[in-house]
Amino acid sequence: MDLRLDGKVAVITGSSRGLGLATARALVGEGTRVCVCARGVDRLEAAVAELRAAAGSDDAVIGVEADLNTASGVDTVIDRAVAVYGGIDILVNNVGTAGGGHLLETSDPEWQAALDATLFPAIRASRRVVPSMRARGGGIIIMIASIWGRESGGRMTYNAVKAAEISLAKSLAGQLAKDNIRVNSVAPGSIAFPGGSWAKRQAEDPEGMAAFVERELPFGRFGRAEEVGDVVAFLASSRASWISGASITVDGGQSRSLF
Repeated sequence: MDLRLDGKVAVITGSSRGLGLATARALVGEGTRVCVCARGVDRLEAAVAELRAAAGSDDAVIGVEADLNTASGVDTVIDRAVAVYGGIDILVNNVGTAGGGHLLETSDPEWQAALDATLFPAIRASRRVVPSMRARGGGIIIMIASIWGRESGGRMTYNAVKAAEISLAKSLAGQLAKDNIRVNSVAPGSIAFPGGSWAKRQAEDPEGMAAFVERELPFGRFGRAEEVGDVVAFLASSRASWISGASITVDGGQSRSLF
């Protein structure tokens, strides 16, 4: 299927590895020009080199070093993409993390850090891309959330910020429809990739992880990052033109929610 993404411009936050990089690969494979960003220079440069080789063009990919926990970091990424490519058609809000534990053990700074690392970058980046999307006649914003934003599970702070991202996407979908801007969220389940938390747990506790897979994952394996990236690419395309305000689960049947 031709996704009709050739020549479109995408910004993907937190995209030097994992789901962000897999999304960049999928979009580059469809002819999209991509701006990737991260705090770590070495990994960012490696990602840019890989993506440029896949695209067959240095002009197809730019990398921006920035701390998206800050408003100035978000500005740096968006401004750079607009300066190089003239505008933005697709925003994928992928960056995020959350620490803490039990309610009584999780401090205010840990809660604030979860918001600063996950929710506020999505808010700021979405706000910044709207004028460019309006000028181009429309666009698409996608939040990489989690099944643990749709139902209980995982770390408490992570639950809260991912649920907030899903709610934000739903709210923005209604607000921005008049501008021909679609907004959706994607809710992955347990996805393993090199350097990710599940890969680390598998290395540290193979027996425990084998039991987890047998108990929780109906297909008997972890999901792959590219399985999420491909869904994001579809949602970013005109082939998904009537999908907005949705939360798309990509979890191999892991979640229990009916909705």
